Amino acid sequence: MTDSWAAFGADLHIEPVGAGLRSGLMNALRDAVRTGRLTPGTRLPSSRTLAADLGIARNTVADAYAELVAEGWLTARQGSGTRVAQRATAAGATREARSRPVRRRPTHNLMPGSPDVSSFPRAEWLKAARRALASAPDAAFGYDDPRGRAELRTALADYLARARGVYADPERIVICSGFVHGLSLMGKVLRRRKVRATAVESYGLDIHWNLLTEAGLRTPCLPVDALGARTGELAQAQGVGAVLLTPAHQFPTGVPLHPDRRAAAVDWARSSGGLILEDDYDGEFRYDRQPVGALQGLDPESVVHMGTASKSLAPGLRLGWMVLPEALVEEVCDVRGGPEWMSSTPDQLTLAEFMGSGAYDRHVRAMRLRYRRRRDQLVEALAERAPDVRVSGIAAGLHAVLELPEGTEGPVVQAATWQGLALERLSRFRHRDAPSGREGLVIGYGTPSESGWAGALDALCRVLP
Repeated sequence: MTDSWAAFGADLHIEPVGAGLRSGLMNALRDAVRTGRLTPGTRLPSSRTLAADLGIARNTVADAYAELVAEGWLTARQGSGTRVAQRATAAGATREARSRPVRRRPTHNLMPGSPDVSSFPRAEWLKAARRALASAPDAAFGYDDPRGRAELRTALADYLARARGVYADPERIVICSGFVHGLSLMGKVLRRRKVRATAVESYGLDIHWNLLTEAGLRTPCLPVDALGARTGELAQAQGVGAVLLTPAHQFPTGVPLHPDRRAAAVDWARSSGGLILEDDYDGEFRYDRQPVGALQGLDPESVVHMGTASKSLAPGLRLGWMVLPEALVEEVCDVRGGPEWMSSTPDQLTLAEFMGSGAYDRHVRAMRLRYRRRRDQLVEALAERAPDVRVSGIAAGLHAVLELPEGTEGPVVQAATWQGLALERLSRFRHRDAPSGREGLVIGYGTPSESGWAGALDALCRVLP
């Protein structure tokens, strides 16, 4: 028999308050609605279910429901059950809500750092997942190689060599949960090697700098100009044993690292025994000429090449990779810990199948065309509606830099906020030790959905000086 309280259905955490069961139940329900814990439209348990849960008579609950319906707190319709009414909160709660600042969700999102996730290739991914899981050995679902599944490492070695010019032996690839995870592992390895400082670019992401700082490393910054990071200054840097670079497309300024400066970075690493940490975050998306090859191809024993599926597919996959110098493979596997830190095996197998089938290449090519079209529309709209705003960093990637007149960065960002437009100021990415520089916006034109792009572009043009 299924007559216990556990069989009756939906749960509702209610504790009758005050004297008398009926009035106490009514007070508790009013309070739950007033505070927003029970939102308008929420369906309540039947009187029989709630009576069983609370251990009281069903008529007591039915009477309480009926009175709250009469007061307007609840509604009851045949076939729809009893629900919380679509009504304003009590006056006291309204006054309290008015006293709190309202955080309005942006209507348009031009924040950098994300692709158009609405374009994730769901159908092709599902096909790949079915094929991958159908052919996966039973051992794939147990504790596995700390480097990651061999199927994915093999597929990545082929793809990275072909598309990014990376020397990629599957034995030297470690799968991680995105770039931040990989950088965290490298921070631990560097400290074990007694490295005291890792140089970074003067513009970048503070989350990366903070990770290195938390690992016990100083993060002196290299100035960034029109040719990229000034890597020639590494030779004079004191105590620096590694450098973090975005050579294919500097983030956020968008410039590629000049060949002479690439050579200078490699020369420094060879002569000092230092390491170059290469963040190849959007290397697939180049529009105006042949892709800039990965820096790792110049010296695979001095460069740690790190990439992810976050920009090419979706950040929610939490899949990244590190192509390591041979001497580092064992060290990285050692610091990552036990098998509980492995990336999801089904996702690894699916990405391997997705790459091996050619679906990954087709998706990247399709998105490259879409993002290039958006970039061109951005440039055209600015030329027509904001001709005094210069756009740069547009040869590749999913974002552009809009140069603003001095003193206008703050007001433009404030105006965008009032217009429900989310964007980021250039100064947000300046290293704390870097001198003040130019003003501007970093516009993520890859972020909006296809249907939302036109509206976001129009909103942007309205707030520009």
